[in-house]
Amino acid sequence: MTPAAAAGTVRLGDLTVNRMAFGAMRVCGADIWGPPKDRAAAHRVLRRAIELGVNFFDTADSYGPEVDETLIAEALHPYPPGFVIGTKGGLVRPNRHAWDPDGRPEHLRRALEGSLKRLRLERIDLYQFHAPDPKVPFAESVGTLAELQRAGKIRHLELSNVSVRQLAEARRIAPIVSVQNDYSVENRGSDDVLAACEKAGIAFIPWYPLGAGRALRSANVKRVAARVGATPAQLAIAWLLGRSPVMLPIPGTASIAHLEENVAAAGLQLAAADLEALG
Repeated sequence: MTPAAAAGTVRLGDLTVNRMAFGAMRVCGADIWGPPKDRAAAHRVLRRAIELGVNFFDTADSYGPEVDETLIAEALHPYPPGFVIGTKGGLVRPNRHAWDPDGRPEHLRRALEGSLKRLRLERIDLYQFHAPDPKVPFAESVGTLAELQRAGKIRHLELSNVSVRQLAEARRIAPIVSVQNDYSVENRGSDDVLAACEKAGIAFIPWYPLGAGRALRSANVKRVAARVGATPAQLAIAWLLGRSPVMLPIPGTASIAHLEENVAAAGLQLAAADLEALG
């Protein structure tokens, strides 16, 4: 068994992936802007994740922008059997500090075509609407992606940064196989969305699974981690894995050492007392 397989699997529609996944965002340059300083090193991190048994990568056209997907293809294409890429469209980057929603149908169509080209694919296994656009009716954006799915360019649809109401609205338009929201031991604001995913049998992908570093600074997390002989990062990931069977964490890093540390969390089983101590 590979290290990433120790936490079991989760389904994304008709696809099955190990529950320890990888968020590829961090291999880009600083602020997720531009290419990495060491492109070869970024390739090594991506390849090492595969060696550890990770078979689901999360990316987006806005990472770089348009850098992250290119790096994945450079490092891994032709892709190994069973490997699944989830990418996103619907956010644009006018500068390194901006993440602006753009849910217009014409933008989403262009975004998908760009991702297909950069990833060297004819169909995206998991395509995610990155964020609702307040200037565009939500149903219009989701409907556009549903059309592209019917055209054979998308295998499965996912939502990101949505509410329970938006999830229900989208499911009336097209099948949704997963939701990706900000969630961690230090940020449980999407508990209601997680519960809705569990009820529907939909995977839940927590972005910022380490709480943008907040989990690593938490005195409570540090205390429990020391007790179980794990690092704070490993404990935060193990808490997510223990929180729900539909959870699919995607910790990201540009460091092989941190990657190996994170993936080792797949084999960390927390006792009920440890989970209770974390609240």
